[in-house]
Amino acid sequence: MKAMTLKQIQKIKEKELLEMSEIPVPEILDDEILLKVLTCGVCHTELDEIEGRTAPAFFPIILGHQVVGIVEKVGSKVKGIEIGQRVGVGWIYSACGKCEFCKNGNENLCIDFKATGRDVNGGYAEYMVAKADFVHRIPEFFSDVEAAPLLCAGAIGYRSLKLAGIKDGVKLGLIGFGASNHLVLKMVKYRYPNVEVFVFARNQNERKFAVDIGASWAGDIDEPSPEKLDSIIDTTPVWRPVVEGLKNLKAGGRLVINAIRKENVDKDYLLKLSYEEHLWLEREIKSVANVSRSDISEFLTLAAEMKLKPHVQVFSLDEANKALLELKEGKIKGAKVLKIS
Repeated sequence: MKAMTLKQIQKIKEKELLEMSEIPVPEILDDEILLKVLTCGVCHTELDEIEGRTAPAFFPIILGHQVVGIVEKVGSKVKGIEIGQRVGVGWIYSACGKCEFCKNGNENLCIDFKATGRDVNGGYAEYMVAKADFVHRIPEFFSDVEAAPLLCAGAIGYRSLKLAGIKDGVKLGLIGFGASNHLVLKMVKYRYPNVEVFVFARNQNERKFAVDIGASWAGDIDEPSPEKLDSIIDTTPVWRPVVEGLKNLKAGGRLVINAIRKENVDKDYLLKLSYEEHLWLEREIKSVANVSRSDISEFLTLAAEMKLKPHVQVFSLDEANKALLELKEGKIKGAKVLKIS
């Protein structure tokens, strides 16, 4: 089969980040299924893997964790999944199922959490193995291309929104406006029609896009918001927007960081974090760690109910490097998706 493989950690400067390889179709275990991959979303976390901020478990490795595919084979212990079904795989590949976090529904915090495309091979390939208990049926409403970004960008946005703790009528800030936050805005307008959304983005096109799909206001990353905000969701890869965003929080407000890692390009900006200016009056910062199966399944149900259509840019498998470079350069409007089959 064809697969785009990462051979080593590297700085994203060259065009050939991943290498097209011919490798055997993988075998499955009793609790696994084999997928013929149809589409796979491109996520900023892949940049973190390539540059080593969340390093892959082995090399060469196949990246990709927003995977839509058709079931080709099922293991002998698999129940309820049949050959020919269309299913999806997200960032959570597996968890132990036994620890306190798993038992309490927080398997995203499991110490044995395994990530698709980081700890095991992912979906930048024609075939992929998945744990049967961790795949999700894709609602018929969505095309293969539309479904891919729902499995991570949408699901992690859904979790971020839950952690932000908003209610109808509040004021919400979104810092960064790529694959995840553009879906958060759509969710907010559906579930909380009286919430005002204020978007902060470095790119003028992203700001226009945000207003076009329902934001009340859009400004640059370091612009002060017209009004103080109850909650903020940050999806940027660096620290400066967090420090700037905290200035816009009301007393008692919460800023949720939706990112696996932050880049170190402006780490010294943290020295500008002032307890009095940024955190005093019970303002807080909360991180989002991974997603659980319930986050993905609940979000897919919601997305089908609200007939959510993500904005997508489509690339072929051999254009994966182009998609990743555009993501690194901030050329974003919605989500980027590889169409493989």
